[in-house]
Amino acid sequence: MKKLMLALFSIMLLNNAVAQNTYWQQKINYNMNVKMDVENNKYTAETEITYYNNSPDNLHKVYFHLYYNAFQPGSEMDVRQQNLPDPDGRIGTRISKLTDDEIGYQKIIELKQNNKSVKWKVEGTILEVTLNKAIKPGGKATFSLKNEAQIPLQIRRTGRDNKEGVKLSMTQWYPKMAEYDNEGWHINPYIAREFFGVYGKFDVTIDIDSKYTIGGTGILQNPKEIGHGYSATKSKKSRLKWHFVADNVHDFAWGADADYIHDIVKLNDKTDFHFLYKKGNEKRTKNWKVLEEKMVLAFKFMNKNFGEYPYKQFSFVQGGDGGMEYPMSTLILGNGADIKGLVGLAVHESMHSWYYGVLGMNEQKYSWMDEGFTSWAEDLTMNYLFGKEGANPFEKAYEGYYRLQKSGKEEAMSTGADLYNSNYAYGRASYTKGSIFLAQLEYIIGTENMKTTMLNFFDKWKFKHPNPNDFKRVAEKVSGIQLQWYLDKWIYTTQHIDYAIKLVSTADNNTKINIEKLGDIPMPIDITMILKNGKKVKYYIPLRIMRGVKPTTNTIVQKAWPWVYPKYSFTINYNINDIEIIGIDVENGMTDIDKSNNYYPVKEFVFE
Repeated sequence: MKKLMLALFSIMLLNNAVAQNTYWQQKINYNMNVKMDVENNKYTAETEITYYNNSPDNLHKVYFHLYYNAFQPGSEMDVRQQNLPDPDGRIGTRISKLTDDEIGYQKIIELKQNNKSVKWKVEGTILEVTLNKAIKPGGKATFSLKNEAQIPLQIRRTGRDNKEGVKLSMTQWYPKMAEYDNEGWHINPYIAREFFGVYGKFDVTIDIDSKYTIGGTGILQNPKEIGHGYSATKSKKSRLKWHFVADNVHDFAWGADADYIHDIVKLNDKTDFHFLYKKGNEKRTKNWKVLEEKMVLAFKFMNKNFGEYPYKQFSFVQGGDGGMEYPMSTLILGNGADIKGLVGLAVHESMHSWYYGVLGMNEQKYSWMDEGFTSWAEDLTMNYLFGKEGANPFEKAYEGYYRLQKSGKEEAMSTGADLYNSNYAYGRASYTKGSIFLAQLEYIIGTENMKTTMLNFFDKWKFKHPNPNDFKRVAEKVSGIQLQWYLDKWIYTTQHIDYAIKLVSTADNNTKINIEKLGDIPMPIDITMILKNGKKVKYYIPLRIMRGVKPTTNTIVQKAWPWVYPKYSFTINYNINDIEIIGIDVENGMTDIDKSNNYYPVKEFVFE
């Protein structure tokens, strides 16, 4: 009996451990040999892919993204942009006008699974592969792939001969295996927005004309052979093979040009910065030198506040049509005369190394986490870099949200990136409301809890694929506050916040303050009162549904407000004749859409 009880107890412990450790993710290794023809804007490649199935499922098919196929007249990207009410100005009708030598394409020449040919078909930007033998849970498969590609004229992110004269912007350039997780395959067609990939190792060799300098993802393995800013030696060969390796990344991007200046700057003992930008423009060179200084300061701030950047290198490469994030790298526009604009672009895209690169959110599904978290961190970093730490870094985001509210075009943030009805709605939901999600979270849980939450989130989920609930749970554990109500209301609806001071009355030398919730989103309330003698008194009304309160100092905490009640009142020990002003959320921590009714008396008043 004793042995039986011990056995049952062991089984219970094992089941409990399994239940608590159900997270899994796939793994992939790419070994790529690429031969680039810069004259004809084409390349050929031989790739060996080792794919590890860490899922509990038998996989009978696998899928690849063929992003270049989007840059053809009549593609889904082309048609989608032409049918939006506000098409992306960088795309418009440009794809529809591409000639045969300007389009992009991926042609699969050969594809094998474990050295045996497999059946496959291409539909738009998706390659569907039917496996000869299922990949079992815990198993792996090796895929051998030969392909030929034509690099499109740069229209959106990827391509050749962009408007700044950069020859090659090689992003979304190879057959990229789709991600499979507990929701299944993520195989949305490419229509210009976001990405999602499998973490693993990239071992990439690029054979190219020796005049070209390359920068991007990965660490160069043969710098002495290459030269080009890595050493003083200049190769006399007509072609060079650049050999890069990147560990624990989910994509690989690079840029190449014959006129790149290549600067290397040390961030610290662990990380080097590589800056690649076109020579021949004095103003641009001056700006990029300033950028080098600013990015050292920026990364030090980011390491301290958001988690330490884990890779040995980061590359800033001139080559974008704006800016776009990639592991260990970004391709950005580089001609801007406004240094603050150039720095802001570089800060935003490199900040994605935290929220996309290391924390591999599904950009297609949760664009508000990817872009919103990045925008939030960007605003804090830019305030630091340009000496505005005392100012509200999210003021412009809040203003953008108010314009969205008035536009009638708002859509829920839970909408997939590709599925918004307008580019405007996508941008405001993903960048603006996503940023405000964090700014208001600080208002709810407090500044110190917010800092700890962001650092803990980074440490717990780095090199994984966190979702909104994963973030919420970290914030709840740090703060001791329940947050499901906030996630549900702010992310899954287009409801708004609106509170008002409705009535202030006095009796027996006390004052009764009556507040009304006019909007659909409940929030805890900060109230500030200034007496006529100059004394400032603060009150805090938590929500009952929070089951906790944020840390406060010199603040009088009131009883919790059940959110279903539209009205709330409390009494203070001051005569109304002694009160100069009472205000709700005077520091503008929440997006109350009508602040005109937030004060008593009703008048314009500036709190200091």
